[in-house]
Amino acid sequence: MAVVFEKPSFLTDTPLHYCPGCTHGIAHRLVAEALDEIGAKGHCVGVAPVGCAVFAYNYFNCDMQEASHGRAPAVATGIKLTNEDNIVFAYQGDGDLASIGMAEIVHAATRGVNITVIFINNAIYGMTGGQMAPTTLIGQKATTCPSGRDAKVNGNPIRMCELLATLDGPSYIARCSLADVKNVKEAKKCILKAFQNQKEGKGFSFVELLSSCPTNWHMNPQQALEYVKNEMTAKYPLGVFKEV
Repeated sequence: MAVVFEKPSFLTDTPLHYCPGCTHGIAHRLVAEALDEIGAKGHCVGVAPVGCAVFAYNYFNCDMQEASHGRAPAVATGIKLTNEDNIVFAYQGDGDLASIGMAEIVHAATRGVNITVIFINNAIYGMTGGQMAPTTLIGQKATTCPSGRDAKVNGNPIRMCELLATLDGPSYIARCSLADVKNVKEAKKCILKAFQNQKEGKGFSFVELLSSCPTNWHMNPQQALEYVKNEMTAKYPLGVFKEV
């Protein structure tokens, strides 16, 4: 019987630790599939963040480096410059990348470093208990804004794709959603494109994935996916923001 669906070779057999309904697992699979398809086996290095994906080094079947909070793009830059034949990726959440790591991601992007960054935007600090993140929506509740984010008090959410697309360095900037099958397929295309760009030496690529966090949003998994589709995409429109 022909095999039509199997585990990517870039994923280990380690059970994922993520909460039920979290879409980190989907993102992991898409990254692994893309790495398989570009033939990165044996010359790929990933950089794990501080956040919900802190144990990513257990899940990806390649060399992995843990980075200090927010520093994944800097670590990935060093790895890439040490051996430019490596396929190098950073996998980061919104608290890690858009808050403490804002300087690192902006400077890696503006330098046009030939790495791929996968950015998981679930609009909240997941691992540390549900605090407001730079990406938390106006009106969205978190432990540090229990009445909902107020622009006058907390400022406005940060749109990372739009921000990075203003820079000259990036070659590819895209935002996708993991809320349903159609969007997951589109996310796969964008992730594959980002890795292909790196393989072809085109420079910095960045793919943002709108993701759900049922636990800290206090929703069931289906409600969380609907929130991504109906609320998050209104603030964070999907699409390709830059392609060189």
